[in-house]
Amino acid sequence: MLAYIIRRVALLPLMWLAATLIIFIVMSFLGPYQRLSLYLRSDPEMIVSAKHLNDEQRQRIFEKYGLNDPFYVQYFNWLGQVFQGNFGWSKTAQKPVLDALVERLPATLELTLLSIGPLIFLAIWMGVKSAVYQNKFLDHVTRFVAITGYSLPSFVFAIFALVIFYGLLDWLPPGRLSLWAEHIVYSSEFIRYTGLNLVDSILNERWDIWWDAFKHLILPVVSLSYLSWAGLLRVTRSSMLETLQQDYVVTAHAKGLPEKKVIKKHARRNALIPVLTLSGFVIVGLLTGVFIIETVFNYRGVGFWAVDATLKFDVPAVIGITLFTATLIVLANLIIDILYTIFDPRVRYD
Repeated sequence: MLAYIIRRVALLPLMWLAATLIIFIVMSFLGPYQRLSLYLRSDPEMIVSAKHLNDEQRQRIFEKYGLNDPFYVQYFNWLGQVFQGNFGWSKTAQKPVLDALVERLPATLELTLLSIGPLIFLAIWMGVKSAVYQNKFLDHVTRFVAITGYSLPSFVFAIFALVIFYGLLDWLPPGRLSLWAEHIVYSSEFIRYTGLNLVDSILNERWDIWWDAFKHLILPVVSLSYLSWAGLLRVTRSSMLETLQQDYVVTAHAKGLPEKKVIKKHARRNALIPVLTLSGFVIVGLLTGVFIIETVFNYRGVGFWAVDATLKFDVPAVIGITLFTATLIVLANLIIDILYTIFDPRVRYD
């Protein structure tokens, strides 16, 4: 197993470079002025004025940033900028892309972390229970909830939730914090340790802000995780039903082993193999779902910024966010592959 993990880690740079190459190929179809903004660390007023320069001045600018070089030279020049943390200037955030990404990342991280845990563990637990109690009341309820969630587009569910719990009941507001809480959080009396509101409010012993941040997170977390949870639950149930019919499970029952031991030690572990595969796609789905959910709930994280940057044709911001997302996907695939060796000892990668 250790040899496999070492090989997979060694392949990470190659997979990441392949992702960056695809991104750069798409970038090569942009005009020179859009590509120029990928190299600038400050407000690129020169891009606007450069349109009125003569040919000689324009050529000097392009040569300075290597925009007239061969494709492979431009690629390595851009890659060098990326390794230095220079993703260009974002006109939507009015700051360098990396600074804007670091500023908005805690909000998205808080949302996704709260979504992943309940999503995976609750889906597995309910999927197993649904299979064990097949065609009973619990199974019928679980299947109904799962099919309903699986059929709804994420933005439809999010809008319905917003209309009911904010528009009608006025319980769970959109945004990340209330105005009064924002005023305190961004003041000198509140110390921002991590950028995660729930964590920072605990460290500052401000339980009123913690409760306000928690209320704002409920609807985005439920909307983001529910639809992916429904699909994962269905796969868990199907895999568990198939596993329960295997000979080794029937034999374990025939030997008189307790039901809980048969489920936990024999059936559930093997049933999780296809679930692990789907979990990787679920994580990717969460990354894309964040764009929709953050926009619907006015939750100003990376997803909200990505949509705003796309609508305003903020090329450096879109490229930076795409590169960041590709990196997360590569890491998620590595984690899923490693988990295979933990949940199923029969799997060997020698």
